[in-house]
Amino acid sequence: MEFRWLKQNQAAEAIVVFGGWAVGPEVFWHLDGPQDVLFASDYSSLDAELPDLSGYERVSLLAWSFGVAAYAHWQAGRYDPFTRKVAVNGSLQPVNRGAGIPPAIFRKTVETLSLEAYQGFLTRVFGSPQEAEPLDVEARRGELLAVERRGDAPQMRFDRIWISAQDKIFPPANLARAWAGQNVSQIDAAHAPFDRFKTWEALF
Repeated sequence: MEFRWLKQNQAAEAIVVFGGWAVGPEVFWHLDGPQDVLFASDYSSLDAELPDLSGYERVSLLAWSFGVAAYAHWQAGRYDPFTRKVAVNGSLQPVNRGAGIPPAIFRKTVETLSLEAYQGFLTRVFGSPQEAEPLDVEARRGELLAVERRGDAPQMRFDRIWISAQDKIFPPANLARAWAGQNVSQIDAAHAPFDRFKTWEALF
């Protein structure tokens, strides 16, 4: 796991983004706002620490896809700096027949992972074919296996949960069950819905 700044201009607020598996920060670059943005990726291990964020008036969290469970696992036992949290198309039970990605589908993804399969995955993430992207197949397979081994994350409340009606990665019905009783917002979009937003603030 690593943290890296996407934007750092000594703003009043920092947003920490726990991204998805094998998708870089490019999906967020168009989002506008004064906030500084710190991006977390690679959940093979969860031993990285946040940089010092004590100078910010507010620190917010956006967790997407596998980043939701990764964040909750990472946060356990650590000081919580976040004043608000939003989860997008992810679950605290990332590999789960009724509340996450069904185990059989997850296992098939692990076992058949290749450059060609990855391109199919990106098509499902964005809802349309994507330009060819490089992939370290063994590293990303190892990350998936780490997610599977880690299992369910500790229970945690988010201030807002987004569920995409056209999600082809996490079944929307499973996410609805996973987040029943919490502040859920539906959006008619694919697993990566960020092109429907212009600003960071709109997601919160």
